[in-house]
Amino acid sequence: MNRRTFLATGAAVSVAGCLGGNGGATPTATEMIDETASPTPSGERLENHAAGADLEAQPTLGPDPFEAEATIIAFEDPSCPRCAAFERNTVPKINSELVETGRGAFVFRGYPVIYPWGKPATQALEATYARDAEAFWALAAHYFENQSSFGDDNVLDKTRAFIADNTEIDADAVVADAEAKAYDEQVQLDLDAGEQAGAGRTTPSVYLFKNGRYRTKAAGSVSYSVIKNALGI
Repeated sequence: MNRRTFLATGAAVSVAGCLGGNGGATPTATEMIDETASPTPSGERLENHAAGADLEAQPTLGPDPFEAEATIIAFEDPSCPRCAAFERNTVPKINSELVETGRGAFVFRGYPVIYPWGKPATQALEATYARDAEAFWALAAHYFENQSSFGDDNVLDKTRAFIADNTEIDADAVVADAEAKAYDEQVQLDLDAGEQAGAGRTTPSVYLFKNGRYRTKAAGSVSYSVIKNALGI
């Protein structure tokens, strides 16, 4: 298990879809499976797919994504209500059915394209992950579970308080790094990967791989049944 892999019970999942653009989130009308949205065709190997760029450096639950029967790569924005729904309703099933059984890997990629406070939150997530994987998952869950309490004016202050009260890492150092965009290269890698994979301005955008080969993309309201059926598991 590399430093970017941490087996845990996730705390979040969603159901509709946020469209970024003018700093606002708009739910999509329906759940969407779209095999044409990705520049790479079905069957493309994970290591060659844009969503898999720098994959070994991403927060991962479960086995090695390159060796797992199922690999789920989710591009999510901490400020997106549909990502929060995905985390609340779908991710727990991914964890119980795939991650905890060793059949599947769940990979989180920050994709802050919805509300503005998602950008500093994503910077803080990267700064946290660089220090401790478990603290990263706790902070991500905190953002999704308490979205309505965050805004541009308080996101880093509330981040500092949460980290100080709930983890063993240096909260002031995390916030200082987020303010300085110390991990901007990592944030940009995720943004570039999402754009090149065809995520556009929609979150969550979820890329599904079976035995190391691309199957399809699910965007917007992504239920576990859609993932299960698309992967044939």
